[in-house]
Amino acid sequence: MRSLFLFLCLLSPALLLAQPADTYVRDNYTKYEYKIPMRDGTKLHTAVYVPKDASATVKYPMMMQRTCYSVDPYGPDKYEQQLGPSQTLQKDKYIFVYQDVRGRWMSEGTWTNMTPNVPDAPAVAATITKRKGKVLPVAPAATYGPDESSDTFDTIEWLLKNIPNHNGRVGQWGISYPGFYSTASLPDAHPALKAVSPQAPISDFFFDDFHHNGAFVQAYLFTYPVFGVQHPAPTSTAWYNDGFIKADTRDGYAFQLGIGSLKNVASKYYPDNFYWKETVEHPNYDEFWQKRNILPHLKNVKPAVMVVGGWFDAEDLPGPLNTYKTIEKNNPKAYNTLVMGPFGHGRWSRETGHTLHSNIYFGDSVATFYQRNIEAKFFNHFLKGRGDASPGDGKSNLPEAYLFDTGRKEWKTFDKWPVATAQTMSFYLASNGQLSTQAPASTPTATEFISDPNKPVPYTEDNTTTMGFTPFNYMSEDQRFASRRPDVLTFQTDVLTEDLTLGGEITAKLNVSTTGTDADWVVKLIDVYPGDEPNHPYMPNKNIILSNYQQMVRSEVMRGRFRNSFSMPEAFTPNQPTNVTFRLQDVLHTVKKGHRIMIQVQSTWFPLIDRNPQIFVPNIYQADEKDFQKATHRVYDNSVIEMQVLK
Repeated sequence: MRSLFLFLCLLSPALLLAQPADTYVRDNYTKYEYKIPMRDGTKLHTAVYVPKDASATVKYPMMMQRTCYSVDPYGPDKYEQQLGPSQTLQKDKYIFVYQDVRGRWMSEGTWTNMTPNVPDAPAVAATITKRKGKVLPVAPAATYGPDESSDTFDTIEWLLKNIPNHNGRVGQWGISYPGFYSTASLPDAHPALKAVSPQAPISDFFFDDFHHNGAFVQAYLFTYPVFGVQHPAPTSTAWYNDGFIKADTRDGYAFQLGIGSLKNVASKYYPDNFYWKETVEHPNYDEFWQKRNILPHLKNVKPAVMVVGGWFDAEDLPGPLNTYKTIEKNNPKAYNTLVMGPFGHGRWSRETGHTLHSNIYFGDSVATFYQRNIEAKFFNHFLKGRGDASPGDGKSNLPEAYLFDTGRKEWKTFDKWPVATAQTMSFYLASNGQLSTQAPASTPTATEFISDPNKPVPYTEDNTTTMGFTPFNYMSEDQRFASRRPDVLTFQTDVLTEDLTLGGEITAKLNVSTTGTDADWVVKLIDVYPGDEPNHPYMPNKNIILSNYQQMVRSEVMRGRFRNSFSMPEAFTPNQPTNVTFRLQDVLHTVKKGHRIMIQVQSTWFPLIDRNPQIFVPNIYQADEKDFQKATHRVYDNSVIEMQVLK
């Protein structure tokens, strides 16, 4: 249960292509368990796997993962099936360290979601210690904390003093929530922390994972026991299992709609769940959420950083992109690289052979290529090699950005992201359904639709996925089911006469109105395949054809009340044209000759996103059933989608 990805998504024998349980790890590593004291006295459970050939003359760097998802199996005689980010690094040999964060599993303390960072507190003077007869300076022990930065600092300091046969260098990685803990190690990092890879990291809970631009991701409702129940004491067994929702259906759309207003969740399912209570009590981007945002603290970054994400990550696509860009902006001299592959959440960490997402095939062994040619190079260079973190040193043999073009289905490298020479193309949402590069006439006209929150547009037509902990396949799913609905507007180009590479940032600048006083706005970027597109040999769904397939490439929702401020929501004035501007996440996708580009606009996206009542209420989580009302929405033809393209 190293990450939410492993815990909830990939515990499948078909995907775990490692060696038989215990064999390699037990034969080559010795396991130890420790209770490492933090500066406030809290002891964190830590498992350490040391190569059996480690000695005074054969020293290894440390590779650490900190997680809230358990470092099981517990007990010094119980061994992991695989160590580290990949079998490649496992065989390269490191001292692998796994730690339960405070308040979770076998660690002491109180659990906090996205532990707020305590910023910029002064550090005490450096201390001096003796190691192997030598007097060495030790990193200053900061006086602030506890937070995840200080817990990481204290853990590294203890490991350096108590684990023999290390080379003095430490690396850290993690996927999803452990990705956040990796990011959180960067502020005021321990000097021995040389290389950090936040992978699918959460960066800000109001824009990533549990919310999208403040709109609640209702599909995550099933996860709340994992995040909203405190453990009474250190334990090796899950203490939150009794809190899971027990449904009498496998149809998530029907189940979620049957809940009614979200005000019913507490009484029906989560009366004592502290995280649900916090979610309901903080509907706006107030201090509670702001202080959990790690991005403002990514300054003075010293370790080398490799941020990793998946273009089709339904959980944490904003996190890696925002983490990379923030480090780049605040730390121009830092070694900071970005890797984005054709993957769903965390799928780069396990080889699946044929690499697919939903029905789209991207090639074979893409994860293995990443592990061997990107990830292993990064860690081996900074932890075993020269370890020079100066930008452009040419020694790590990695580019600034290693990104997968999901249309051409091949890796591309860039020395800057977004690309400095990228051009911006404007695509207007014409009232005749055209996606046009020509600006409309001076007097805008509108396309309208009726949005009914009691009959919301589904986000997927695959009901088998809607009762899971988190969504997955919808990120590249066929959108024909949506485009045929009257409450989804479609705009598409003519057939392209040459390839067009969308590469960089996407901004939706909508001019809209509504007969209500609140509304959500969903924009989807879609690659429409030609009618003669053949199926590939590995189609997972035999009822799907790629002929005229409408592949979703990127999508995002904007809760209209937050159009001017996420902290101070505002109602719409009925029937008044209003600007709603928001960013979709970055893209690298070549729309091929013979394809079309489509934009879809809608106002419900259920149960991925909770329903907006369309009548302005102070807190949507506490809306009454009567507040959910139909409204007529209009999208004016001077609405534009701006996309960066690469020539």
